[in-house]
Amino acid sequence: MIRVVIADDQPLIRRAVAQLLRGEPDIDVVGEAENGAEARDLAGELRPDVIVMDIRMPVLDGIDATAAICADPALADTRVLVLTTFEDDEYVVAALRAGASGFIGKGAEPEEIGRAVRAVHAGDALLSPVATRALIGRYLQAAPARAAIVDPSNLTAREQEILVLVARGLSNDEIAAELFISAHTAKTHLKRIMAKLGAHDRAQCVIYAYESGLVVVGPAV
Repeated sequence: MIRVVIADDQPLIRRAVAQLLRGEPDIDVVGEAENGAEARDLAGELRPDVIVMDIRMPVLDGIDATAAICADPALADTRVLVLTTFEDDEYVVAALRAGASGFIGKGAEPEEIGRAVRAVHAGDALLSPVATRALIGRYLQAAPARAAIVDPSNLTAREQEILVLVARGLSNDEIAAELFISAHTAKTHLKRIMAKLGAHDRAQCVIYAYESGLVVVGPAV
């Protein structure tokens, strides 16, 4: 059973998402929070598998709450799924950089929310390559100077190659097939990349790949 906390300051949205997820046979909504501070505290108290986190909330916003949760070693197995309207690109990117494992729109179909929770719980970054490219493209156009801050030179050539494939949405098995290496070797490389970047999971690797310029934003296809 996947244990979930819902954090959203809008009661109607929070209850609607909770009701949808309670209808899933493998998901248990164990708590609800109306601001980021409550979400952070519930995470420490309940140790949920996934937190569905709104970004704009009072007291403590979703970005700072995500950063606090993902920085806590006791919550290393807790994943954050950002719930967004896709209107605030900078905030969504900031939440992903803070440690969120992916994002889903508030207008998503009911079955999509359940799939998203399962995906991040399984350790997958919920980042569609097309949606991510569009999101980061808009963000970097608004704040192009950010890319200059990120330096990929501390990664080996092979690690940079693997990081690019991660950003393009390939799984470890697909990376292994692409580079003619074993899936175990691909996973080992990715662990080293994440350690060097201080990344919580694959989502932060994707952000780094774009901001460093290893992956250039182009038109969505």
